[in-house]
Amino acid sequence: MLPDDSDRPPVLAHQRFVDDRESFAGLDLQQRFRRIYDTNLWGAAASTSGLGSELDATAVLRAELPRLLKKLGVSSLLDASCGDAGWINRADLGVRYVGVDIVPALIEGLQSRAAAGGINGEYRLADITAGPLPRCDAILCRDCLVHLSFANIERAIANFHGSGAVWLIATTFPDWRTNADCEDGDWRALNFERAPFNWRPPVELLNENCPEAGGGWRDKSLGLWRLPEVA
Repeated sequence: MLPDDSDRPPVLAHQRFVDDRESFAGLDLQQRFRRIYDTNLWGAAASTSGLGSELDATAVLRAELPRLLKKLGVSSLLDASCGDAGWINRADLGVRYVGVDIVPALIEGLQSRAAAGGINGEYRLADITAGPLPRCDAILCRDCLVHLSFANIERAIANFHGSGAVWLIATTFPDWRTNADCEDGDWRALNFERAPFNWRPPVELLNENCPEAGGGWRDKSLGLWRLPEVA
């Protein structure tokens, strides 16, 4: 049994954002995530996308996500947002992969690496809250909505609907009790089965076996939903 929300251990991404909050004043969404990228604000040694994108944190997903995609019979996956696309390029997805992110320098670097054959996939600059997004069968939105305000989560979900995707695979914490709003770029846990979202239980749940903070976030999972059923 996991502890109450208030007893959970601290998360580095949240702590570092709080320490640097003043520098985000007046910045729009792209500027906020450019700053996070430029300063490696989330503090991971091996990934500018944070501790959750390092290889030890993604071992389960690299094994289980390809199985899930095969089970769904999808042929294309939109990674929104893809961050540095490090861990996912170590997974044998077996589908067409398209990564989008809001940070220009990040996407430019990924495009150059892909063109040189260093990584797989297609990479495009996009704001998931403001479309348009490439059409793919499924959308992977891992470790992204947890950094967005409620208002921008609503915009992102509406934009996902507009993309024509059938499936949404998103980070959720099923033992988390109370969802709180946050400033864009900060971090907090979300349970999409609780208010203000109140989504149906996921069709499938992939527990990530999260190692961060001594196991205090071990309910961190990827939930699978049929996108047309997501409000």
